[in-house]
Amino acid sequence: MTDSHNSGQHKDREAAAAEVRRMWQPTPSWTQPDPNDTETAEEKDEQQPDALSQEFPADTWSTPAADEPVDQPAPWTQPAQPTPPAPSWTQPVAESAAASWTQPEEFDEEPVHESPATDATEQSAESPEQTPAGPNSPVFGGSSFHGSGSGAPGQPQPGQPAQPAPQRGPGGQGGQPLSPAAQHFFPQGIPGQQPQQPPQNLSFRTDDLIQALPLPREAPAERGVRSMLKLRPGSSERSERIARATAATAFRRPVTIVVANPKGGSGKTPTTLLLSGALGQARGGGVVAWDNNELRGNMHLRTHDTNSRSTVTDMLQAMPMLTQPDARLGDVAAYLRHQVSGQYDVLTSATTTYAQIEANDFDLIHRLLSRFYKVLVIDTGNNEGSSNWREAMKAADALVIPIKWKSLSCAAAVQMLEELDNQGPEAQRLIRRAVIAVSNGPGDVNKEVEKQLRPYFESRAAAVIDIPTDMHIAAEGPMDHSALQPATRRAALELAARVSEQVTIALNAPR
Repeated sequence: MTDSHNSGQHKDREAAAAEVRRMWQPTPSWTQPDPNDTETAEEKDEQQPDALSQEFPADTWSTPAADEPVDQPAPWTQPAQPTPPAPSWTQPVAESAAASWTQPEEFDEEPVHESPATDATEQSAESPEQTPAGPNSPVFGGSSFHGSGSGAPGQPQPGQPAQPAPQRGPGGQGGQPLSPAAQHFFPQGIPGQQPQQPPQNLSFRTDDLIQALPLPREAPAERGVRSMLKLRPGSSERSERIARATAATAFRRPVTIVVANPKGGSGKTPTTLLLSGALGQARGGGVVAWDNNELRGNMHLRTHDTNSRSTVTDMLQAMPMLTQPDARLGDVAAYLRHQVSGQYDVLTSATTTYAQIEANDFDLIHRLLSRFYKVLVIDTGNNEGSSNWREAMKAADALVIPIKWKSLSCAAAVQMLEELDNQGPEAQRLIRRAVIAVSNGPGDVNKEVEKQLRPYFESRAAAVIDIPTDMHIAAEGPMDHSALQPATRRAALELAARVSEQVTIALNAPR
């Protein structure tokens, strides 16, 4: 009993090994005729049967059919269909048993539907692949052997409808499934052969394809030792890049930023110019600073007189020409001062006492500047009751409140916030989006006032930005953005980023 059991296992191993060899060597050497052999294939078949016919004498491929003449040559020797030449990488099979099991590769052809009355012997003579196996045929799987008398895959049987060819799965050569005997010794498939992956559902939508793209690599550092070593930027430089990108936000319409504090000397004009310069450098232009003082401001004293001494009064006189449909940016820029270092333009206030700006004047200038500029930064006067001051608050998308840590400056800002709080829901939302800009000159800091009022401003406004003391600002001359200290420019950029965030919130808020 033990010997027969071991003998059976040994035959299964040999069968599995032979099938694996067949998979790696698909085309045997006997498919090509030997030019040096003078004997015909019929004589060789009569003299010496193949290995399978000896081991399995009851198989139909080695025994002629009942109605077939004995001297008829074997069906595979007839040139019924030309077989493709064997590839160059095919090597001869070492064992005759493995070669006898191997059949030529299958070609995808449509099955020929014949009448049920066709004789099985004629079918076997025309196509040897459709020859049914005998009842005692062993079941090894693959493309050569099929159990229960089944023919080749994809070929119809007499009296049965054509069945589709089974799909090749992973495991065997070319995706063919392994037989049960081979799966017993190779449960995970043939080593070194990857299984065929099922097709995945791919999306061809533009948004999905863009999101699937890899993100661009971060640019190396631009300052310090990291720049010399081509390393990534540090946390400080990375936060500065984020602030610059936020300040350069592309808004869907022209926006208005108002800088207001009724107390004179609280830093409204320097804060307006700092914010305009930071936005202009981050955005590459498209920013105008407007001195909206009802009588006389001092912005013309804090900016460079580059190409014009025109004021808002001159612009109002040229309004019929500037409001024409064919008016250009160059026509409007003739009444403005361009600041090269900050990449922004300046509209100064009137210098005479007989040119007071009213609400209608504000509306005309605001509509004109909104045609040619993306960001308007408006510096207000000290009179909350003036019509142009109130019109500026109505047009504001964001509010910047400059203060110093001094009692009078902070008290005026608190009173303005309380007054705006009583103006309705729009003014209350403007307060919640306000940004406090603390700019102190030399000796302006009162530690006790800062300790008491900083929590108040932080609770009422969206952010509090501290601008360090800069002697270039304290000199009270024309401000040059490139002459500021690096810490001052960094604080101005942070102020521009926080204001841009609040503008984005205002634009996305439902009306």
